[in-house]
Amino acid sequence: MQTQTNENYLKAIYFLSQENIDVSITELSKKMEVSKPTVNNMVKKMQDKGWLYYEKYKPIKLTVKGKRLGALIVRRHRLTEMFLSQIMGFGWEEVHDIAEEIEHISSTLFFDRMDEILGFPTLDPHGSPIPDKKGEVVAVNYLNLAHIKEGQKVKLCGLENSSKDLLLYLNKKKIKLGSVLSVLHIEKFDNSFEVMLENNATIFLTFDVCMSLLVEKM
Repeated sequence: MQTQTNENYLKAIYFLSQENIDVSITELSKKMEVSKPTVNNMVKKMQDKGWLYYEKYKPIKLTVKGKRLGALIVRRHRLTEMFLSQIMGFGWEEVHDIAEEIEHISSTLFFDRMDEILGFPTLDPHGSPIPDKKGEVVAVNYLNLAHIKEGQKVKLCGLENSSKDLLLYLNKKKIKLGSVLSVLHIEKFDNSFEVMLENNATIFLTFDVCMSLLVEKM
């Protein structure tokens, strides 16, 4: 039986694995914000359930079953974010915390109906892919805005991270998914970008912000 704590651990390991990070007890402890002995105890219990492989001093690896379960938790979270955004009118900066609670509802029918109402979306409000019912994810190949050259035009398709501070910052700059950005100038001193929006407004973005924006060339 999956508990909320189990699911939070599965999701954390899943995300760390997706980032190509070697998932250690220490790394997972930081992610979960709990002590290493607590993590070690939970990892042993999850190994007994057949969700992961773990040997001392070696990275934690999800089994096929564990990876699928982790992906399905992410599916529930991202479908919920999409429902909150598209159907209920929440801002993209508001949906994460609510979805963190709703994702633990165990009814498959509940999320399947949500999926149907939304028209079977493949991306969430932040441009992240939504795993399908089998836990499979369609890969997206976007570029960081920081890797775009002067004179090029791009469309914002996703975010490297969807922290609330970043989302509020983008709201202030009137940037959202689908926004078209023209790179006017890249400052050599600090790699900040001068870009023009579709309304011809010119704004400046720091290098850190540019690294967080995932785009495709137009």
